[in-house]
Amino acid sequence: MGLTGGIASGKSAVSRRLAEHGAVIIDADQLAREVVDVGTEGLTQIVEEFGPEVLAADGSLDRPALGQRVFDNEESLRRLNAIIHPKVRAAAARKREAAPEGSVVVEDIPLLVETGQQKRFDVLVVVQAPESERLRRMTEDRGMRRREAQLRIRAQTTDEERAAAADVVLDNSGTLEELYAQTDRLWEQLRTRIR
Repeated sequence: MGLTGGIASGKSAVSRRLAEHGAVIIDADQLAREVVDVGTEGLTQIVEEFGPEVLAADGSLDRPALGQRVFDNEESLRRLNAIIHPKVRAAAARKREAAPEGSVVVEDIPLLVETGQQKRFDVLVVVQAPESERLRRMTEDRGMRRREAQLRIRAQTTDEERAAAADVVLDNSGTLEELYAQTDRLWEQLRTRIR
């Protein structure tokens, strides 16, 4: 199963709930962090492409500094994605291959539609929430500046494009309990498909 949604849509809550049910979760965000850890080829390539200013004092990637360089520059974002996405896909493939037979494997990929991966999955699930709520979560819960939050939303595809690619759309405009109830129903449908 592919799982996606715009930034701050509630995708991570759905992923956690599916993990509680026993799904094998492959988190593309986590893999994206791992492929640019200190000492990795990914980090070396990023420094070569964007300069040593994107490094923190300890030699790790300074994500806010890199974000300032790429999220309002389409060409820079494309160059960054060309470094990270192939490495993340390779790491995800290794995790898929290691999943036990009969597992529900969920690939949690923020840019799934943007990177044209829709056809790889038996089921594509999109989590959606109103943009105003997503902005509130990013600014109040995550401490982002409003302009930065807006740029991150604009760097992703639209909710309409994600929904058009989806087999299932989960509506996260209500409470967390309502989102969990939708996720629980989805889990039962997935389990029925593989029995």
